[in-house]
Amino acid sequence: MLKKNCWEFKKCGRHEGGGHVNDLGVCPAAVNEKLDGTHGGKNAGRACWVVAGTMCGGNIQGTFAHKYNQCEKCEFYKAVKGEEGSTFEMSIVLLNRMRALEKKEASVL
Repeated sequence: MLKKNCWEFKKCGRHEGGGHVNDLGVCPAAVNEKLDGTHGGKNAGRACWVVAGTMCGGNIQGTFAHKYNQCEKCEFYKAVKGEEGSTFEMSIVLLNRMRALEKKEASVL
């Protein structure tokens, strides 16, 4: 089964080459390579709830702490959680992975 990324599921058009890139910008989940492959998705396409700047309800959202309550109610989040079952990676694990990669990148610079 081919797993859909958030931009495919939500049809927001904020992925590279999408119809809303010019007016809304490219979604950070579509280009966040730190979570590539998570839950079988491209970049952070199946972990968008931990990425700041994604869209929900027609509005660009802020940080994980500010948006997560809404994300838990999202049909896409529920779908990914259901599809992944026992292999679903908790948000704290994903956030820690992103932070570790960011620290590693910063130490290289």
